[in-house]
Amino acid sequence: MIPPVPHIGSMAGYALADLSAPAGKRLVSLSQNESLRPPSPAVAEALARAATSPQLYPDPDWTVLREAIADRHEVTAANILCGNGSLDLIGCLARAYLDPGTAALAPAHAYPFFRTATQMTGARFDTASETGATVDVDALLAQVTPETRIVFVANPGNPTGTRISRAGLLRLREGLPGDVMLVIDEAYGEFADHLGERMFDLVERGDTVVLRTFSKAYGLAGMRVGWGLFPPAIAAETRKVMNPNNVALPGQMAAHAALLDHDYMRETCAQTAVLRDAFATRLRAAGYELHESFTNFALIRFASPEAAESANRALRTDGVFLRPQGGAGLPECLRATISVADDMDLAASLLEDWARNGGKR
Repeated sequence: MIPPVPHIGSMAGYALADLSAPAGKRLVSLSQNESLRPPSPAVAEALARAATSPQLYPDPDWTVLREAIADRHEVTAANILCGNGSLDLIGCLARAYLDPGTAALAPAHAYPFFRTATQMTGARFDTASETGATVDVDALLAQVTPETRIVFVANPGNPTGTRISRAGLLRLREGLPGDVMLVIDEAYGEFADHLGERMFDLVERGDTVVLRTFSKAYGLAGMRVGWGLFPPAIAAETRKVMNPNNVALPGQMAAHAALLDHDYMRETCAQTAVLRDAFATRLRAAGYELHESFTNFALIRFASPEAAESANRALRTDGVFLRPQGGAGLPECLRATISVADDMDLAASLLEDWARNGGKR
């Protein structure tokens, strides 16, 4: 056997969703935070055009796409990097700025890939407690050490669905040392943009990166396209560890088409919010605890990890798959992606039945 390097050998693999539905049951996957509807119809036309030249490498500078992103968000195109999903950019930032002897810091219930990306570099991964499943700025600042190089914050958060205000993020940035990078992952940012709390201006400080993705609100999870706004110096270092052809031509063209159909994306967010809030209201009426969500999913808290697992088994018996959250330090919780109305009605009905039959909410 050929052994891996020690820090990779000691890692646990990134946990993927289990989607093996029982025989004879229709799979209702509410586990991966995919969009409740396909992307803009313009995407299909863009993919048809992309299919005419698959022999060509994609544009390594994503020129058309990033200029459109810059126009949409009123930022500088040269400061945008695109990746194979925002997950790709998180990994690149970790490789460029972390190594053994350094550390990254994140909230206790943060997106689990922050930990994975950190561990791949041999760096230490630290966490800070949250308050009400929400980022606690004071707790984060208290956990900063001389080894801390990156602080990762997803806002809105995954898997919690909660968010902190622009004022809170500004206080966090002001409290961090100047040699500590703040990475704000806004994978679900479009679902909270109506609040008018943009964070892109923080990038101008030179010590902050803001990431987004086309996987969620734009319905392009299968295309794997993410992007971020970077200070020039951080962008230059990050590009050194990036695959030079990281976003395939179909992905670039699909993302560009989806971005231009802004009204369609906003309608997707609006439909999602209506179904999400109705689902949460129904479960609260049945006695469940749910925090307010600013995403396309809802986090359901049970009385214990055992109760969450019991409910999860009951749902899966009928082909409904939610996402257990033990990997994010929330073993008493299940996360439900917001899907079409019939699927949400089925999930809510099964959870109501489970509670009526003696389940402990």
